[in-house]
Formats: sequence, C-alpha cells, structure tokens
Amino acid sequence: MIKLNFDVKRHTLENGLEVITIKKDTQIASINIGVKVGALYENMKEKGISHFIEHTLFKGTINRTGEELNDELEALGGEYNAYTDYDVTVYTISCLIEEFKKATELLADMIVNPTFDKNEIEKERGVILSEIRMSKDDIEDFSFKNVNKLAFNKSALKYEVTGLEENVSGFTRKKLMSFYKRYYTPKNSLITMVSPLEHDEAINLVKNYFSQWEGQKPEPINIIIEKNKEITGISYKKDIEQSTIVYLYTFNDLEKSNELPLRILNHRLGESSNSLLFREIRENRGLAYDIYTHLEITNNIKTLYIYTAVSEENVDEAKAAIEETIKSVVDGKIQIGDRDLNIMKKVHKTAVISTLEDSSELCNYMLHQALEGEDIFEFVKDMDRLNMVDILKINEVGKKVLKSPTIHILKSN
Repeated sequence: MIKLNFDVKRHTLENGLEVITIKKDTQIASINIGVKVGALYENMKEKGISHFIEHTLFKGTINRTGEELNDELEALGGEYNAYTDYDVTVYTISCLIEEFKKATELLADMIVNPTFDKNEIEKERGVILSEIRMSKDDIEDFSFKNVNKLAFNKSALKYEVTGLEENVSGFTRKKLMSFYKRYYTPKNSLITMVSPLEHDEAINLVKNYFSQWEGQKPEPINIIIEKNKEITGISYKKDIEQSTIVYLYTFNDLEKSNELPLRILNHRLGESSNSLLFREIRENRGLAYDIYTHLEITNNIKTLYIYTAVSEENVDEAKAAIEETIKSVVDGKIQIGDRDLNIMKKVHKTAVISTLEDSSELCNYMLHQALEGEDIFEFVKDMDRLNMVDILKINEVGKKVLKSPTIHILKSN
C-alpha cells in the first residue's frame, strides 16, 4: 500500500478559477497553471496560435518588460517553463519555498496582464518559424509528423502543435489577443500548487494575484476524433544516413477499464530496454540501435506509436520483424506472464513514489488529471487494479489495439 505524504484540497475562486492546493513537507514548492486550449481547439487558419501565445506571454506584461520578467523569473533560482500540447497549455514554476510568493505573483502577471507588444511579437515570430524549420531537419520529428499526416484526414493530429508556417507568418497582434481573450479565462483554467503552506495560506496567495482575472468559459467546440487510416506510405529526404519506420495505432473506442492492461502491454512491447521489440530488432537481429513505443491516453487522444531507424537495406527485414512480433503477441504465442506483471507492478510503484517525492512531478500530474476530469488519486488506485489484471485481459487488449496500423517509411533520395 502506498502511503500518501501530502494532503489535498480543491477550491474555486469567485471568478471561477479552480485551485488545487497540495500540502506537502517540502523545501521545493511548485505552481502550475493549465489553460484548456491547444492545437485541438484551432481551426485551419489558427494552426499554431496556441503555441505562439505561449511564447508571447514571456515577452512582457503591463508591469514588466520581457527582459524584466525573465530576469525576475531567473532570479527565483528555480525552474520555470511552459509547453503547448494538443489539448492544454501549461506554465510551471518550481522554486525554494521562500521564493514561492514571488513566483505566484510573476506567474499571475504573465497570465493575466500580457501586453502582446508588436516588436516582441515580430521577434518571436522568427523564433517560432526557426523552430518549425528545425523540426524538419530532425528525422525523428519529421517521421512522426509524416505518419500523422498519412493517418488522418481531418483530425488536428494531422498538424504539428507549432502550426503551419503560413499561419505563423501572418498572425497579427489583434488575432493573438482575440484568441487569448477567448481561452485565457479563469473559468477555462486550473492551478495546482505543491508547498508546505497550510491550505488557507496557499489559496490566499492565489487570491491575492489572480482574483482580478476576468472572463467567461469559452463556447465548446467540436473536436474531431478520427481513426487512423490503414495505409503504408513512403517519403524521401535528402542526405539522411538511416531510414525510419513508424507504426501508428488509434484506439478511440477502448474502454476505460482496458487502459491499465494496455499500459502493461505497452511496457512489455516497447517501453523497456528489455522489451519484446527491442530484444527482437536489436538484440536478436542487430537491425537497429533502438526501437521504442510511445503511448498517449487522454480524453481526446488515444494513440500508440512504434519507432525505429535502420539502414535502408534493412527496412524490409525490420518491418517484417516488427509485424512478426506484433502478430505473436496478438495470437498469444508471446504472452505477458506473471513475471512481467510483477515487474510492471514494481515499475508502477517506482513511478508513483517518484511522483510523490518530486514536487514538480506531483504538481504536473495533479494538474493533468484534474484538467482531464479524472480522479487525481488514480495512480494510487491503479496499484490495487494491477492485482486484478490478468494475462487474458492483456491479450484481449492487444487484439483490440494492435490492428490496422498506419505505417510510414522515410528513405533517402
């Protein structure tokens, strides 16, 4: 049984902002704010705008220039960051507890009082365009981008979070501010805080700096959930040393009860250094330096990827070996045994304890669980559910998920 070393309370401010305070005996405090907006919420002309706004919020407020803001963030002596995903934009600060009040004030200033300075927008436009172009030089990023383009017709997953170059080149200050005002509202956001402060102290800290934030919940939009196409595509890129192979599976109709068995299967299939795919492709056949799987499970995104890079002359053999391994799992010739289950329990327990002990990880986990409308204590309850998972359940999940992939192969031309 996992012993919790923290206490949690949920609050809602008068302006509609939800705050989760996590009281924990720690010298490192963390505060995260998640805004429910990302690439899934953008129409074609807006592709990349959520990511652009994330960059712009670091470029100055009505109280601080961009340089002053970043100097003060740096002076906290901790870590600050932000990221945009398909379904959320997150801003994070972790610092010593004595700097926590200042950190909260800085975060509020960024979120509530951005100026969208025209000169700074132009500077950041160049930075983001450079980021988009750089991703084309990274064959791993390029390969994932191409398998998504191949897999979907209308889903937002077809496009990178960073957006389309033509959009990023044309976003105006007015366009950015309009999108910001629509989505950056207290009723569309959530804060998590990990600190040794009493709950009342923590919530009062948030009230001091976020109470003046105004805005309504945005109108809901129709998010397109699309199954991947069962198709194989080949594209070409100059001057690359290795070819890449990417498989993509979607499982939008998978029941919630099957998600934990799928995580166990994924770990055995390609997440560990002793996985089935790693053992077959690298250890037994020597075809690749690495091969791995990547599993994503949210309310709107349910994807499983397999990725490897091999010499061009080994593409066909590697592809056949991947498919042979998958077929053996689906047909039950390779099973997830008791030893695998026991290892997975240890892996999960290690991950849980690691999350509990790291303030920033705990803050981030709680944020995403709450934004998804999930149980914030799910990671603990999964420990009990692991004891209920059997080999038959894992094999059933494999049959449901590991079928009809989109396959993309990248070769040199």
